[in-house]
Amino acid sequence: MTTSFGPSALATPANAVTLARVAFTPLLLAVIVSSGPSLAVLGAWILLSATDGVDGYLARRHGTTRSGAFLDPLADKLLVLGAMFALVARGLFWWLPVVIIAVREVAMSGYRSWVGRQGVSVPARSSAKVKTVVQGVAVGLALLPVVADHHLWIARAVLWVAVALTVVSGLQYLLDGARVRAGASPEADRGAL
Repeated sequence: MTTSFGPSALATPANAVTLARVAFTPLLLAVIVSSGPSLAVLGAWILLSATDGVDGYLARRHGTTRSGAFLDPLADKLLVLGAMFALVARGLFWWLPVVIIAVREVAMSGYRSWVGRQGVSVPARSSAKVKTVVQGVAVGLALLPVVADHHLWIARAVLWVAVALTVVSGLQYLLDGARVRAGASPEADRGAL
């Protein structure tokens, strides 16, 4: 029998996985900065990244919560942005694309919180999910020793693709929020972008 949690629950299996991801993120970042790319670091990156799917599965199975809706994206941003800045510190990524991604992530989190306080919900688009995957792939490629040692341009090119997707999905959020606040459905014009 599956236990179900209400929207205000804090101690849930999904939140436990999310908090474990938050707890282990600083360790991974320290290893990236001190050791650089290796198969072990790449394995740790993949494992921590995969926990996002695990906590999502658990949340759908046991019930989504407001705390999980807040903690999960925060944990994702800490992991991805932290890894990108660690790679900047190692000289593997240029700071500009990472800063663009970080500014967008922080700005959109603030924007969604601001419109949320006005009673407006701006749901995640599939493009935002794709950009998250591409960001993760860019980090993973930079942590793969053969790419980091001989083909770093591949990881850097994927990072710029992630920048483009990040900017486009951010603009889509702004347009969706404006439409919802004006009384139109954000789904009405999704095909236009």
